[in-house]
Amino acid sequence: MTGVESAVGHGTGAGTRPVLLGVRHHGPGSARAVRAALEEVRPRAVLIEGPPEADALIPLAADEEMRPPVALLAHAVDEPGRSAFWPLAGFSPEWVALRWALDHDVPARFIDLPATHTLAWGSQEDAKTPEGERPLDAETVAEEGDTGSAALRIDPLRVLAETAGYDDPERWWEDVVEHRGAGEGDALAPFTALEEAMSALRETYGSGGHDRDLVREAYMRLQVRAAQREFDDAVVVVCGAWHVPALRRKTTVAADKALLKGLPKAKTDVTWVPWTHRRLSRSSGYGAGIDSPGWYGHLFSAPDRPVERWLTKVAGLLRAEDRIVSSAHVIEAVRLAETLAAMRGRPLPGLSETTDAVRAVLCEGSDVPLELVRDRLVVGDVLGEVPSSAPAVPLQRDLARLQRRLRLKPEALERELELDLRKENDAARSRLLHRLRLLGIAWGEPAASRGSTGTFREAWRLRWEPELSVRIAEAGVWGTTVLSAATAKAEADAVTAQGLADVTALAEHCLLAELPGALPTVMRILADRAALDTDVGHLAQALPALVRSLRYGDVRGTDTGALAEVAAGLAERVFVGLPPACAALDADAAEEMRSHVEAVHQAVGLLGDAPATGHSRLRGRWQSVLRVLSGRDTVPGVIRGRAVRLLLDDGELAHDEAALLMGFVLSPGTPPADAAAWIEGFVGGGSGGGLLLVHDERLLGLVDAWLTGVPAEAFTDVLPLLRRTFSAYEPGVRRTLGELVRRGPGTGAGATAAAAGTPGFAAGLDLERADAVVPVVRLLLGLDDVDENTNNDLAGVTG
Repeated sequence: MTGVESAVGHGTGAGTRPVLLGVRHHGPGSARAVRAALEEVRPRAVLIEGPPEADALIPLAADEEMRPPVALLAHAVDEPGRSAFWPLAGFSPEWVALRWALDHDVPARFIDLPATHTLAWGSQEDAKTPEGERPLDAETVAEEGDTGSAALRIDPLRVLAETAGYDDPERWWEDVVEHRGAGEGDALAPFTALEEAMSALRETYGSGGHDRDLVREAYMRLQVRAAQREFDDAVVVVCGAWHVPALRRKTTVAADKALLKGLPKAKTDVTWVPWTHRRLSRSSGYGAGIDSPGWYGHLFSAPDRPVERWLTKVAGLLRAEDRIVSSAHVIEAVRLAETLAAMRGRPLPGLSETTDAVRAVLCEGSDVPLELVRDRLVVGDVLGEVPSSAPAVPLQRDLARLQRRLRLKPEALERELELDLRKENDAARSRLLHRLRLLGIAWGEPAASRGSTGTFREAWRLRWEPELSVRIAEAGVWGTTVLSAATAKAEADAVTAQGLADVTALAEHCLLAELPGALPTVMRILADRAALDTDVGHLAQALPALVRSLRYGDVRGTDTGALAEVAAGLAERVFVGLPPACAALDADAAEEMRSHVEAVHQAVGLLGDAPATGHSRLRGRWQSVLRVLSGRDTVPGVIRGRAVRLLLDDGELAHDEAALLMGFVLSPGTPPADAAAWIEGFVGGGSGGGLLLVHDERLLGLVDAWLTGVPAEAFTDVLPLLRRTFSAYEPGVRRTLGELVRRGPGTGAGATAAAAGTPGFAAGLDLERADAVVPVVRLLLGLDDVDENTNNDLAGVTG
């Protein structure tokens, strides 16, 4: 009698025991073996490890729109963030069994512990343990804490690999399963051998630290018994190999039911969601049990000569990246991979052999292109698809409709998206992405634009991750459409906001997302918070966001009159409260206040020019505040120095006056630490202070003279601050400053530079040298052809 006959009995299932196919989840070798076994056994029912609540979703696996990798997502109805995934790739044995059953009109059922218990078992963090978030991968485990004590959870594959003399369980699995034939004469032979190995492990280690598996296995035994009665024992069970000995063990129904008594429950919803190969890899944090989903997918789909086809695929990727790879390279890489496999005693070249061959031949020993191969091919960015008929919350359906209308297809591969807000479709895309961010659905993240930096341009970095399906389910409590949900969420966030800056940031988000329904509520709360908040730091933090909101409102054509009034009033309160708030601050508080001063300065520059404000006098008021800060002794030096610099940059302070103020501060009567802080505020912080010192040697001379006169006992204290100030300059600026200081002071800045022969430091404008660059400048500006005999000057070009 063959193995098949002994397993299922004679005829239509007269046997006494089910066929248990122990597999490794997401293993192409296991998938091929399962398919071969099903073809041989021809069962009347297929039972698969998975949540029974998903039985009604099984027919969708045959839908032509369904493209693995996909996952079953179960989430608690009252708490969508508590969720569990059951990922399935095209090379997963469970998926192969599911499709075989559908193709042959055989009933298929999931028999694992229901998700209603899985999600309710413990806290949300407990639901995201391997049993909750990756229940299909019970044989891939790690050490975890159990009620405060470390419970060792064995990895069966690692134990078997070490027993066989392998130091890598992945390589052992490839040799004994992936590179072997599927049963060769006996389709059940691989499963019989694996069951014997797992039985030995279970006898030695028991549950191996997987205490919840005992409950899951009790439930699965009950389901198998019920299916045997219904289908006359002609059933096949596809489950993790670790569970096979437990399902084979003879127990009483009463004992199994006793283990299930009193389990907590949670109302759950289940649906199909897209998954990615990247999420199947351990490095993603989801730990689905495989390091190389792209490689496994290739092994499963390649009809023949998998190594040759794989290396051809690698060559195509490298050629697309402008690397020189010829057919001869591919042939040599194949030979090397086969030679390495023979030397290592392997039946076929595995991933390690092909990787070594790719590095040596196609990448010429470099790991840089090899990392690209690993990212794009070994792991991969394949994104699955689910049919539109799959159950989904209303918010998910509205988002899918918007994605189709705006031609924004979710993709697993990260990509850049440049938007021109003057175009209707791009503006709509921007609104959608901002609304999703407000809902906590981070499909897109703002990025720095590589083109124009104007307010009409936006750049996004898009990447669709499977867990966004959970975020969508969570956000569904706010509304049935993206617009209504974002509006409700913004209003709720405004009510619960902790500080004024939070409300102003929310107002900015409302304008970016174009939420006119939420803006009145946000503005009312913003006005109330601004009127009650007396902390100048809070007010200064809030003002920049308000001003940005005004600019974005202009771009999007939004009425921002009320926002402008609040911003102007907030600015006035900052002007009044800032000078006293800057008095008697320690070093850390002074540095923080300096950042507030800089932010307010930038905001006032924009606010004073904004047509919606009608307050052009704000700039004059702010300059008066800066003058007060620059001359008040009780204000820390770093703030006084920054105030002087801001006035100088705005043309409100002459260079002579700035030099005079610096001279006062750097006089012997000023404590060295305060003088160093003033220098930090004046020329530090990435404000272009290095170039200022390069082009005004009077200021550089003052700093140099002060520094050389600092007493030795104080020099050690001020050195870290000065190093921080000057180390922020560009290397070229530092070299020029060093050269100027090395030469020492002369009769004048221009005379000193000219005498030293330093280009560009003459006393006046060198017309001859200026004329030499005019043709290039005109060419860059796209002006008319240049007459080289014409004596142009720079003033004529810039005019």
